[in-house]
Amino acid sequence: MSAATTPVPSLTSVFVRLKLSLLKNGLRQSSGRTVAFVLSIVVGSIVTAGILLALVLLRGHADAVTVAVLLTGALALAWAVMPLFLPGGDETLDPSRLVMLPLRPRQLVRALLAASLVGVGPVLTFLLTVGAALAVAQGAAGTVLAVLAVPLSTMTCVALSRAVVAANVRLLTSRKGRDLALLSGLFIAVGMQFVNFAAQRLGQAGGLGSLEPAATVVGWLPPAAAIGAVDSASRGDYAVAAARLLLTAAALVALLYWWQRSLVRLMVEPDGSTIGAAPDAGARDKADPGRLARILPGGRTGTVMERSLRYIWRDPKTKAAWVTSLAVGLIVPLFSAVQGGGSIYFACWASGLLGMLMYNQFGQDTSAFWMVAQTISTTADAYAELRARALALLSITVPFTVLVMAVTAGVLGEWAEFPEALGLSLGLLGAMMGSGAVTSASFPYSIPQDSGYKNVVPGQGALAGFSVMGGMVASGLLCSPLIAVTVYLHVSDQRSLLWLLLPAGALYGALLVLAGLKIAAPRTARRLPEILAAVSKG
Repeated sequence: MSAATTPVPSLTSVFVRLKLSLLKNGLRQSSGRTVAFVLSIVVGSIVTAGILLALVLLRGHADAVTVAVLLTGALALAWAVMPLFLPGGDETLDPSRLVMLPLRPRQLVRALLAASLVGVGPVLTFLLTVGAALAVAQGAAGTVLAVLAVPLSTMTCVALSRAVVAANVRLLTSRKGRDLALLSGLFIAVGMQFVNFAAQRLGQAGGLGSLEPAATVVGWLPPAAAIGAVDSASRGDYAVAAARLLLTAAALVALLYWWQRSLVRLMVEPDGSTIGAAPDAGARDKADPGRLARILPGGRTGTVMERSLRYIWRDPKTKAAWVTSLAVGLIVPLFSAVQGGGSIYFACWASGLLGMLMYNQFGQDTSAFWMVAQTISTTADAYAELRARALALLSITVPFTVLVMAVTAGVLGEWAEFPEALGLSLGLLGAMMGSGAVTSASFPYSIPQDSGYKNVVPGQGALAGFSVMGGMVASGLLCSPLIAVTVYLHVSDQRSLLWLLLPAGALYGALLVLAGLKIAAPRTARRLPEILAAVSKG
């Protein structure tokens, strides 16, 4: 009696069904995730439909090929960089989960590529590529090339994304990778500023025709080269069309090979983070205090400063706050100056944003603050702790404030206003630092570490809002004397005395910092148990 043989399904079909099961089971986890998924589909469909309509309307227009080629290039760029910023958005992005399975890399690449084409992103990319091809396709030759170019471009985008992720998967699953993901919002915000600036320049330059040189270059870069091939075939330039299409096909093959080699490396090479350090490495680290410790003052002040500066470099949340403040503090005045409508006083953005980093100093330590609390028993201890934290911040914020002010003055050519504007900026920085010390002692709150997008634990939102808003209002009031003196000197036409605002602002800011520390120190020593309980929540 012979047993009935069950046909073995192909690996590709198994991975496609697995991807569908992951999507379905992910939606079952919570109603919020289902709502977010549905909303993403709706919003993505609306945006895609609008772009498709615009591309169809561009059909036959002189600038149609420029728009289509640059759109395809932008899609490829998004597929390449977004997984690096959002590695947790798709559970199937981590190929290291499959390395223990008895699968050959070539089979694995083929199956993963098919599974990667299942999802909202690939479908929307396919539709946008269809719109780009429709905008440039003319005649029978153009239509035939479009039928080949659309799936080729889509697969190239997906393969590019997977190859990049496979090559960097150990980075993405490490602490540095989580830091990169946490900074994704900053990169998007900065990118939007560049897009806004480019759009304004584009309008001044006379329309889409000014982008033709860029489109000419991008038209030879895969996968945009496939859309360029459709345009070339539509114009009867079949040799160029074939060259561009073959270039895209070759790029797809190269990406698949790179992806396969990365999978082989993941399967056979150990993770560097699991390899033990040399036996004498710890002894060397203990013997060498490091360059940072050598340039800082001794005693408690230097120790606290070093700890604060290391938090800035190592803690993802602290690093994200600092990088965001530094970048936005430079971009806002600089872009305003470049666009011709700014003022040197816009550089005060840097002082305001950097000064806010003094707020909730103890909450930034989270539950680890209990170790710091063990070293604070008197008002003098609290004052030394807060003073060292303020010095650590000032060691970065003061030079950066001067730099932003100088760059803005240089771009605008307003060097005559540089002393008064820098004095106001230093005064604002001192007010923010002083009020931040007081609010840190009076209104501490905890910062959750289990989420990259929440900065306040549930139940402390009102406390955090009152702390920040109250401190900002107080800083504005504290800066009002400097502002009043500046306005008076301008109105009374005593411009020869405006340079005095620089030393006056620096001195006034320093006094505000000292006053804030003097007020916050006894409150910190007195309210230490309450502060410890508040920052340890969540």
